[in-house]
Amino acid sequence: MECSSLSIRISLVLALAVRALPATAAPTELTRLEALASLKSPDAGERRRGAVGLASEGRMEDTPALIATLRDDDALVRTIAEQAVWAVWSRSGDTQIDDLFKQGVAQMSGGRLNEAIETFTQIIETRPDFAEGWNKRATAYFLAGDYRRSLADCDEVIKRNPQHFGALSGYGQIYLQLDEPDKALEYLRRALAINPNLQGVEGMVERLESFIAQRRQRSI
Repeated sequence: MECSSLSIRISLVLALAVRALPATAAPTELTRLEALASLKSPDAGERRRGAVGLASEGRMEDTPALIATLRDDDALVRTIAEQAVWAVWSRSGDTQIDDLFKQGVAQMSGGRLNEAIETFTQIIETRPDFAEGWNKRATAYFLAGDYRRSLADCDEVIKRNPQHFGALSGYGQIYLQLDEPDKALEYLRRALAINPNLQGVEGMVERLESFIAQRRQRSI
């Protein structure tokens, strides 16, 4: 589950790309295969270029390589790789669906949740294999306070994309709202196991672990 807009994430990737390249480097774009190869380079600057390239050219089958890069030694590589994952997940491969998706994200960002839910429902009905359509509707349902429907949509996301750390952290947020901290902790840990860079999730895990330990102590 992720509430920030796609355009903001892409802008961040591009901004990071400018910072990532040496001043003398030519701003040449990489092909998808070149970007994948660059992810394996011993040079951090090349790995950054590879992650940026996949933000633009990557496909769903490239996400395992990007997710592996979330554990890179270079902090900027990890940051760009995370944004690249979101960029890849947000592309359906169908221009009309992608336009609808952007419309739904804009509606949700503007607080027009019912309209966003209708838009994401249209996407799901047309392209039920597009996991991010389900994920964004789960987010809209969550923001609308409809936690059970949000949970059901998270289930659909994970069926299609088991490594979707956003949906896994979304489960955690939903279960917190439903006052089920043990389940929340389970899913938040699963999200961190895939993407250890989720600082907000890490903080929630620490607080939940403390809360559950104290609760157990009181019950003894």
